[in-house]
Amino acid sequence: MFLCCMITNVVFILFLLCIAIQLGFVLYFFVHIFSLSQKKAEYSPTKPVSVIICAHNEAENLRHNLPAVLAQRYTNDAGNTLFEVIVVNDASDDDTETVLHDLQNIYSNLRIVTIEPDAPRKYPGKKHALNEALALAQHDILLMTDADCMPASSLWLLHMAKPFHEGKEIATGYGQYKTEYSVLNSFIRWETVHAFLQFSSYARAGRPYMAVGRNLACTRQALLRAQASPQWAKLPSGDDDLLMQAVGGKNNVAVVAHPAAFTITTAKNNWVAYARQKQRHLSTGKYYRWLVKILLAAYGFSHALAWLGFFILLFTPLWGEALAIMALRSVIYWTVWQRAACILDEKRLVRFFPLFDFGWLLYNFAFLPYILWKNKQQWT
Repeated sequence: MFLCCMITNVVFILFLLCIAIQLGFVLYFFVHIFSLSQKKAEYSPTKPVSVIICAHNEAENLRHNLPAVLAQRYTNDAGNTLFEVIVVNDASDDDTETVLHDLQNIYSNLRIVTIEPDAPRKYPGKKHALNEALALAQHDILLMTDADCMPASSLWLLHMAKPFHEGKEIATGYGQYKTEYSVLNSFIRWETVHAFLQFSSYARAGRPYMAVGRNLACTRQALLRAQASPQWAKLPSGDDDLLMQAVGGKNNVAVVAHPAAFTITTAKNNWVAYARQKQRHLSTGKYYRWLVKILLAAYGFSHALAWLGFFILLFTPLWGEALAIMALRSVIYWTVWQRAACILDEKRLVRFFPLFDFGWLLYNFAFLPYILWKNKQQWT
């Protein structure tokens, strides 16, 4: 009996500690979501932009999405177009080349780079394609997205370029997934909102650590500094996170959250494809700064242990206290998540918060090896 009481008390103390850590993250980081601006970008552009898209066998996506990129409303007071779009055809063997040349006949601001399958590569995977685009880019502001993404509006470029008119070096936006009626799609969208809440609040607290590569802008000098970092050539992808690690600082990163600045793409439609995608996305985690890794680990483990401790305590005399404390924690967290969901036009996810709050525990355990050790050595 004494041993059971002692174990219960230890679990309860550990549970309280984890809840305290969770609330600490809310008060220090996540509270910044309430001050995130959604002000419409209203200014006259003066800085030209090079939009970069790296594509491998993306003919259909380019045919569908690229016209919306090429038709962005980004002109100066004289009505002159202030942007170019560079598409890197990276060893494609589908109709990508034909699609690009057809569009080039319509849009004069489209420029094409073709990488042959047997061409030597300076960097692995996507990073080589990005480097080829950088060599061709005429402008010092670079806005990167993917072939399977469509801008949410014709003002996407205007919003994403505004921080550079204010002296920033990096602007990170939101990559939204289309809504489909399935548990997987709902979880992917919730996890994307959760990730945005994390990296945007860290950035606004002065500790940027990652970005979304399908909606990311930076200066040429920032990208060159990232390429000079020792980690750059170690992975075929991860250019977004490594850029933030090498260049992101307290005052040079902007978070753009206006709905007109989103990019929209289709989420994976099966769990295996989603798992492969996340393995690749998480492969840069081991290269984060040590403090950031400690903070992210503390957040993930405190979340997991809080839920595990809660379920254990439900079968002890302290079940009432545990229930009240977890209820308080959940109300606070779900309020923060609701604010993030509203900003990111994902209000329908609110009903899934209890399920996915616990589901994120399983997510972390499933992908922990890829966060800590493994690399995904290809990009598609």
